[in-house]
Order: sequence, then structure tokens, then C-alpha cells
Amino acid sequence: MKTEVRNVLQPGKTYRVDAAKHAAAEAAFLAVLPEAPPGATPDTIIAGMKAHLPRDLFPGGEKAGWWGKCVQLDLEARGLVRRGAKPPVRLWKA
Repeated sequence: MKTEVRNVLQPGKTYRVDAAKHAAAEAAFLAVLPEAPPGATPDTIIAGMKAHLPRDLFPGGEKAGWWGKCVQLDLEARGLVRRGAKPPVRLWKA
């Protein structure tokens, strides 16, 4: 089954991705995403996600980086994640 995701960097455009993997990656992303600024870098969040991903869908954390970025951009487009104004990119819950 597929689900549609958005990309904050491409407003109005959607992509179809595996629904089960997206749901699992989103839950893992939100489990490690800080509540408030200064937030965490995407690399830190993705590293933390690996412990929360189901092994049957992500054996050995495989593709965690791609799915983490997919979830990040979708959550930003939906207004659920905030991004700091200055580099490096730091994210937190909206």
C-alpha cells in the first residue's frame, strides 16, 4: 500500500511511498525529535531513529537515512516540524 508525502522544498508536489515504511519511519523520527529549540541535526535524528525502526522493515537500519529525510521534509511541509533560521539545519517539534 502507498501513501502520499509532501516536500517542503517543492510546494504543491506529492510523492507516493510505501505506507508501512513511512509510518514506521515517522514514528521513529518523532520519537527522537526534540520538543524545542535548538533542536537536533538531521544526522543526529537519523542515528537515533535506527533504534526505533522495526527490523522486519529496516534490517540493520537499512535506508534509515533516506526515510528520515523523506519524513523530515513531509513533516516540515505539514507544519509539524520547525527548522532553525541559520545553518546548520536543526529541527524540533512545532
